[in-house]
Amino acid sequence: MTQPTTTDQDAEFTHLTEELLESTTLHEGSFITLKRDTVRLPDGGQSTRDYVVHPGAVVVIPLLDNGHVLLERQYRHPVGQVMIELPAGKLDSGEDPFVCGQRELLEETGYTASEWHLAGKIHLAIGYSNEVLYAYFATGLQAGTRQLDDGEFLDVFSMPVEEFLEACKDGRITDAKTLSCAFWLADKWQNS
Repeated sequence: MTQPTTTDQDAEFTHLTEELLESTTLHEGSFITLKRDTVRLPDGGQSTRDYVVHPGAVVVIPLLDNGHVLLERQYRHPVGQVMIELPAGKLDSGEDPFVCGQRELLEETGYTASEWHLAGKIHLAIGYSNEVLYAYFATGLQAGTRQLDDGEFLDVFSMPVEEFLEACKDGRITDAKTLSCAFWLADKWQNS
């Protein structure tokens, strides 16, 4: 059994932590696994925790020289609609997040970037998943040819940064990773 990673900061919050007693795999899919853990609660009681084990992913905030952000429209089956999102993709086993970001930007949009900067990490759905997204700014973009995966269908378009931020506020964009990245982009945009 493996327990979630802890940090030095967690040491001061030991009165809140749970101890893993047993872990069971309920389902193993092509890239996610559903687990059920039995844990000892801080008060000594026991409970179960169902959650998704995810390999992690990368989201890219690609900024064009003209002050536009590069976006995608893609149908997402779980919600049954076409969503506006930033380019993103899951990490392959052992893959460096930076390499994944470069790969996904090229595959999905056809663009490469000459400058990359880590914006930060996003824990996407901490109540039921261990997924971590690494967010990168990509600038110095050069257009090329997309290399979409089999069965992947999406449109690439750009939007002025101000309109993108407004779309995040008014509900045109509701994807969590894209909304989280809007926070970093707004900060960068206001301070540039």
